[in-house]
Amino acid sequence: MANQTDIIIIGVSVGVAIGILVTSCAFFTIRYYRKRSDALYPTSERSAASLPIRVNGIGTSIDSSASISVSEIGHGLYHVGKANTHWGLRGHPGKDPLSSLLGIPRYSYKDIQKATQNFTTILGEGSFGPVYKAVMPTSEVVAVKVLANNSKQGEKEFQTEVLLLSRLHHRNLVNLLGYCVDKCQHMLIYEFMRNGSLASLLYGDGQRNLSWDERLLISLDISRGIEYLHEGAVPPVIHRDLKSANILLGKSVRAKVADFGLSREEVSDGRKSTLKGTYGYMDPDYVSTNKYTKKSDVYSFGIILFELITAINPQQGLMDYINLAGICDNGKADWDEIVDNKFMGKSNPDEVRILADIAYRCLHKIPKKRPSIADVTVAISRIGRRSLTKGDTDGVMKRIEFQHVDMNQLASIKESPSPI
Repeated sequence: MANQTDIIIIGVSVGVAIGILVTSCAFFTIRYYRKRSDALYPTSERSAASLPIRVNGIGTSIDSSASISVSEIGHGLYHVGKANTHWGLRGHPGKDPLSSLLGIPRYSYKDIQKATQNFTTILGEGSFGPVYKAVMPTSEVVAVKVLANNSKQGEKEFQTEVLLLSRLHHRNLVNLLGYCVDKCQHMLIYEFMRNGSLASLLYGDGQRNLSWDERLLISLDISRGIEYLHEGAVPPVIHRDLKSANILLGKSVRAKVADFGLSREEVSDGRKSTLKGTYGYMDPDYVSTNKYTKKSDVYSFGIILFELITAINPQQGLMDYINLAGICDNGKADWDEIVDNKFMGKSNPDEVRILADIAYRCLHKIPKKRPSIADVTVAISRIGRRSLTKGDTDGVMKRIEFQHVDMNQLASIKESPSPI
């Protein structure tokens, strides 16, 4: 009997000892991984996703929410976004699984610091932060957007832009060449657009004036870029922040749509979105209903078209001028009153009126009555065809050939008295 009691006591003692040992191992293991996690992901990086976003100067963007949720990026991006534990690592491109997944090179902070010559040549500054000129080891000139420490654009928008541009490729969308997440810094590397933004050319102090032919073909470039987002991308993408400051112009004044931080994939479940965008460009229907659709992008594009026609800033009363010119007793808008005088006498008045009519239809207060972006593209193409058939072929033909516009397709479009 005594032996059985001893055996029981020994068994209980051994069990307790093993339990204490297992508990201690678990405690120290958890503590170790917590310390390791804190070392890899500093507090400043982990909290970046909750920063408020999009408040900047002349292109003030509105965001009624404090942050952007992952679900707003879209169902297709959400699963990729789950891999965002890699975004805070200080590794090199070869050590980043996400870089391989996206097919976009990831650079170290040291690489970018060297390419920018320690961030000396600044090209401009937007809501994201400063933009620097850089020369890569291949001698390629690029633009580097740096997320400023006090930027209102959070890490989620940074992720959205990288994830979207990794799968969206079109000649009228800005090309993302790489990114950097290192030493608590977030940077995007883009192709260098020599002529800057459309807004800087329209409202800046430079001597570069856009001719009517250039403005017409810039409008076609933008329309084709948006058409790709709406009709070519799978699933479709809504930009949500179209404005002249987000239209970049290359060496030959070829336009590309940029800044996809607020973009999201189209959803058809009737969900409402928090109010985001830029004052002067936002669809009034979206402001009142919080429902953003493709037609909201069309509205913003209509504003950009009127900017090209009038060179009047949307934040300085452009809609007032449009409304006044659109009210006429004979039923026809008097767009001649608001045309930019820089190309007065150097353009075809009929072409200007037709483009203005297209823009005006894009601004219809009822979204369903606005044209689709595909219809807008066809209508603008017709204006170019009209110019060609009237013998005005010099500069226009060169630009069309450069952009590889399919002339056979344009020639197949029948003339119509209505622009759309």
